Amino acid sequence: MKEFIEFVAQHLVDHPENVLVEEKSKEDNKIVFALKVGQEDIGKVIGKQGKTAQAMRTLLTAIAAKEGKKAILEIVD
Repeated sequence: MKEFIEFVAQHLVDHPENVLVEEKSKEDNKIVFALKVGQEDIGKVIGKQGKTAQAMRTLLTAIAAKEGKKAILEIVD
């Protein structure tokens, strides 16, 4: 799942070397991921009205559901 987030984010931004995904907490069936990108690229990851971020969260939820888990994506400023 972490690799998926990195892959998508790196292809959205102008500076893929600044993309960092951290696994903040991992409970029984719940994983929280924190996505950090460069300040100039934050808008590209969020998208207009948050649609890009919501699409990433939807896909991440589908991937996690296949494994019987729940995943949450936080985008850090």
